Amino acid sequence: MSLKVAIAGGGIGGLAAALALPRSSTCVTLFEKTNAFSEIGAGIQLGPNVTRILQEWGLLEAVRQVAIAPDRLQVRSAITASVLGELRLGKAMALRYGAPYLTMHRADLHSVLLQAVQQTAVTLQTSSTVQSFQQTPQLVALQTSHGMQDADVLVGADGLWSNTRQQLLNDGPPRLTGHLAYRALVKQADLPERLRSHSVTAWLGPHMHAVHYPVKHPVKGDEWLNIVVFIHGDAPGDFQNWDRSANAADLGAALQGSCSALHNLLDAVPNWRLWVMHDRPPMQGAHQHALGRVALLGDAAHPMRPYLAQGAGMAIEDAAELGLALGAATPADATAALQRFAANRWQRNARVQARALRNGQIFHATGPLRWGRDAAMKLMGERLLDMPWLYGQHQSS
Repeated sequence: MSLKVAIAGGGIGGLAAALALPRSSTCVTLFEKTNAFSEIGAGIQLGPNVTRILQEWGLLEAVRQVAIAPDRLQVRSAITASVLGELRLGKAMALRYGAPYLTMHRADLHSVLLQAVQQTAVTLQTSSTVQSFQQTPQLVALQTSHGMQDADVLVGADGLWSNTRQQLLNDGPPRLTGHLAYRALVKQADLPERLRSHSVTAWLGPHMHAVHYPVKHPVKGDEWLNIVVFIHGDAPGDFQNWDRSANAADLGAALQGSCSALHNLLDAVPNWRLWVMHDRPPMQGAHQHALGRVALLGDAAHPMRPYLAQGAGMAIEDAAELGLALGAATPADATAALQRFAANRWQRNARVQARALRNGQIFHATGPLRWGRDAAMKLMGERLLDMPWLYGQHQSS
């Protein structure tokens, strides 16, 4: 008997889950609240831990067509512009981990996943939400915007403000981090030659850092520079509207004391968008991933600060693990399968969440901590920047 799986949310995590579930033993329905599948945001970094999964799914070549393989990660001081450390990416990273490090536009990754799901028997329901659910030991009863449906498993992939999570855990909204992100996409050809870049570059300064890397434009196909600047600041009133226009003067005031090289790049940006950052504390147990017949995936389970560039990566890892856990499951043992999924994922996600928090403290350091960070990075460089525990083959516990 096929396992009936309902997925709430049609973003990267939801589509990845639909794709990872075995086609021979599951009947999958995905509910997306908008009237058309789309992805907001701008650039995304995909480490080898993620591209390895995409390779296993047969999607790596499609992703390569719309992605860029940067040659290196360079860390620079936002005060002096000096290079603090470098990590070789490109061929060196692919040889080390068996999969490439890529940068791309989120919309392109979403499109690759959507096209792959559309070639399966997954039922895609747009303009449709899972409004509420009730579970028994035998099934999950869903109240959707189009009526009642039953499922053996419900997967909440409905993002930071997950309605599924609130019903399952009732643990309140995500927390404000006190950090704001200014982001922009700029056509590389419109920048002076000295400001163009084919690397991932991070600028570290007191109470701030900036990151930029190349991506292909999802419509025009030419090369653009994705730029994000993280600062400390108060959230505007409507902080759930995360994508809003931003005032360049406010950003400039927050970066007083930064080097001219960074200011020259930021001054070349015609328009900024503002992202009010939220997260949750690192996961405390498997129950935050699954209870009974309901599982949480991606930002619904473990929203994290983007200081490890692994938010979408952990959602895709979740999806792969969920596919393995439900691969041989029947309606009768679906609860046990979700318990295995949760047990195999929560500690990995908690570690990534904690490391992202720690990175934010290190990136934004002042005083002696900043001096020590800069000295250690200059001394050890690639040894500090490489992360075998993250990029290497992850084995479920």
